[in-house]
Amino acid sequence: MEKIKLAVIFGGKSSEYLISLHSATSIIKNIPVDKFDVTLVGITEEGKWLYFPGNVEEVDNNTWFKNPGCCEMILSPNATLKGFVKLNNDRSFETLRVDCVFPVLHGKNGEDGTIQGLCELSGIPYVGCGVLSSSVCMDKEFTHIVCENAGVKTAPFMSVRNEANLDTKTIYEKALAKLSLPMFMKPANTGSSHGISKIRNYNEFVEGLKLAFKYDTKVVLEKTIDGFEIGCAVLGNDELMIGEVDEIEMYHDFFDYDEKYHSTTSKIHCPARISDELKSEAKEIAYKVYKALNCSGLTRVDMFLTRSKEIILNEVNTIPGLTNVSRYPSMLRVGLKMGYTEFIEELVRLAIGK
Repeated sequence: MEKIKLAVIFGGKSSEYLISLHSATSIIKNIPVDKFDVTLVGITEEGKWLYFPGNVEEVDNNTWFKNPGCCEMILSPNATLKGFVKLNNDRSFETLRVDCVFPVLHGKNGEDGTIQGLCELSGIPYVGCGVLSSSVCMDKEFTHIVCENAGVKTAPFMSVRNEANLDTKTIYEKALAKLSLPMFMKPANTGSSHGISKIRNYNEFVEGLKLAFKYDTKVVLEKTIDGFEIGCAVLGNDELMIGEVDEIEMYHDFFDYDEKYHSTTSKIHCPARISDELKSEAKEIAYKVYKALNCSGLTRVDMFLTRSKEIILNEVNTIPGLTNVSRYPSMLRVGLKMGYTEFIEELVRLAIGK
């Protein structure tokens, strides 16, 4: 049987560049080489696309772009080509046709519909959600709006744009009246908890805005939910498979960047230490969110479970962390008995079958 030509794209011009490298490392190590002919394409932090002929350790330790065999790569928008133009170092060029693109690009310029749009123009199937669902899920305000209209409960929220005439004091008073203290402040379009602050007073509000606006021009303010976070992995296009529900046990204010990737004081429980009835309800909500946002391929749905046993949507991740120890693969392994290699094969099958 002829191998599937798979292009794995990693890195990216994003604050989540390093996370992408670690996710890509796990994916590359687990791709069955008897079934796939793999082309590796890295994007530097400056946004330069490079063909990468080296080994996976160079990706993991962020030295991949120093490999002397690297050369420029262009994903052609020409739908009759269906592939890349490789600009060799001797100034010659060649075309590389591919059957599927696997974008392992977290955050901006990768998870927000941009790379998905380029793949659409190129006529190449790609792993994960489409352009619309990727962009809507990336924007926390739009996720709230769509899901609330679909009957999914979300935390009370409001948004703030970084405008020249922004009246910080007035915005704070409005937020205080609507959300009370403490509240959470998040850049609308980032992941991995970059730029998030817990706000307890006006001074923290001002400093929180400064931090959040470094990552985005729009900020979402949310009421603090008294409870803990649970999550659910969803896999599929029309027919969905739902993994085990997990739980984040926290000892600090929130699951920040360090805790997500180093877990110094937090712990992930999979399965979650909640009743079977609550697990079933969480899965139903995850299913409803996935359908409302028109997701495909894969998505991790994050929720809060309150002390009164109410489940409230937190956010949605269309390209969640995919290292061997990340939450999404763990939820599939525990809930669906699906190993990492099988998971990769299923994602490519879903992409080509869309």
